Amino acid sequence: MTSRINIARPQQGFSPDPHGLSNSRPSSGYRSANPDDPVEKLRALGKQVEDHVEIYSQPLKPHLPAIGRFLIVVTFMEDALRIMTQWGDQIWYMQNHRHFPWGLSHLFLLMNVVVMLIGSFAVVTKRHTEYAVAGLLSVVVIQGFGYGLIFDLTFFLRNLSVIGGLLMVFSDSMATRKKMFAGLPSISETDRKKYFLLAGRVLLIFLFLGFIIQGSWSIVRVFVSILGLVACTMVAVGFKAKWSAIFLVVVLSIFNVFANNWWSVASAHPQRDFLKYDFFQTLSIVGGLILLVNMGPGGFSVDEKKKTY
Repeated sequence: MTSRINIARPQQGFSPDPHGLSNSRPSSGYRSANPDDPVEKLRALGKQVEDHVEIYSQPLKPHLPAIGRFLIVVTFMEDALRIMTQWGDQIWYMQNHRHFPWGLSHLFLLMNVVVMLIGSFAVVTKRHTEYAVAGLLSVVVIQGFGYGLIFDLTFFLRNLSVIGGLLMVFSDSMATRKKMFAGLPSISETDRKKYFLLAGRVLLIFLFLGFIIQGSWSIVRVFVSILGLVACTMVAVGFKAKWSAIFLVVVLSIFNVFANNWWSVASAHPQRDFLKYDFFQTLSIVGGLILLVNMGPGGFSVDEKKKTY
């Protein structure tokens, strides 16, 4: 329920009618919400903002799933393009720093490129989405071990968020695929979607945790971190999840443009590739949040439970 009801002690002489035979007029023992209450004013303001956002976002709504899917896989497409354009450097790095033998290094990079391109195309076109998501998930794990970054905390948190975005894609496609979990007949398709939406929501917020633990602190950073943590918590538990996700989309987009501005760095600068990687990976997480805005938080959420009471 979106409105709060204040229940006061019944007045003297009040006698409830257990059989409902009296008229339906509310008892004088119930007080209506005080319009001068600051909480009520804040709730009314929030309702007005929601109504305006709902009205002005209508033209964009039909395109949100496609935008979200494209942004989720954009980091894989950029990574595949980078490997192809820097093939010699990638081979040298895998053989000299990661000690891959000749041939295996070529096969490792080639398989990564093929899976990322095919998987990204399948996700965007909504063809064999479950297999595409499984392939992209395997790329995330294999690259972590292959490049020796699996124990890097920032890399780990960012990739958990990317996995959360892929789970959102998987949840979105579960309505059309019912044969993926044939060994679990006791769980309905709707219940599986709820579980994956819950996992996707929780994993999506790990990027913000990575943002908090790295970099230098400032007043603005502390303020944004506190607001972001509140929004992340609301997304995780599914309370006002859509509006919290919209807030995170705006914050992450602004942060991404100013913090990962790889286009302003010289092409020969070694930091350019790292900034570009972070930029497109953040876009993927923004895509997952956009899918969350479009689909809603799912059954395992405060928002959904409130509808049943």
